[in-house]
Amino acid sequence: MNRPLHCLLLCLLLAACQRTPEAVAPAQDEAAARAQAAEPGDDQPSEDVPPATAPPGTLPPRLQQGGQALARWDGYGDVRFGMNPDQVRQAWGGQLDGGPEDSIANDACYYLSPKWAREDHSFGFMIEGGKLVRYDSDNPKELAPGGGRVGMSGDDIQRLYAGHVEVQPHKYVEGGHYLRVTQDGETGALVFETDAQGRVTTWRVGLPPAVDYVERCL
Repeated sequence: MNRPLHCLLLCLLLAACQRTPEAVAPAQDEAAARAQAAEPGDDQPSEDVPPATAPPGTLPPRLQQGGQALARWDGYGDVRFGMNPDQVRQAWGGQLDGGPEDSIANDACYYLSPKWAREDHSFGFMIEGGKLVRYDSDNPKELAPGGGRVGMSGDDIQRLYAGHVEVQPHKYVEGGHYLRVTQDGETGALVFETDAQGRVTTWRVGLPPAVDYVERCL
């Protein structure tokens, strides 16, 4: 065989042996990816995940009992409308400050409040005629019967208590309202007060006519 031709053939053979098919690598990578996806992998974190924290607005311990809100249509926790002051204190199970001497109305009407609510008047039991007739709350973390709370809009209250809300203009706040809620089969009523922006600022539950006193015991 001619030497130049022999050398040319040898070079061609060497070049063919060294060539890497360009389509092989992508195909192999794709197959490997499919195989990895098909295998039951461990998608859990290596460390224990802590349980979800309670969302904002969760009731503090003093406002909970067995995971349920304490506010009721007929009272609060173990406290019931119609109890005398001694029975209220016993059912409450803690210190309640206040009495006739702290009220302009004297023994006709006054409030009993836990120590934590005395300064800001955020919660209190109204005693009238020697009986519990109402309680008030300004605490944004506490649920009223049915789920209403301070900070909600008037529209929220209307949707939450649909068909049970009577709206009246606020006596002292221009643009504010009283949203009076009644529940079938319940003697007590629930009243929300809203500000000029339509947000609930306070609410109360009680027996008529005390629940509708705008000035509380004044």
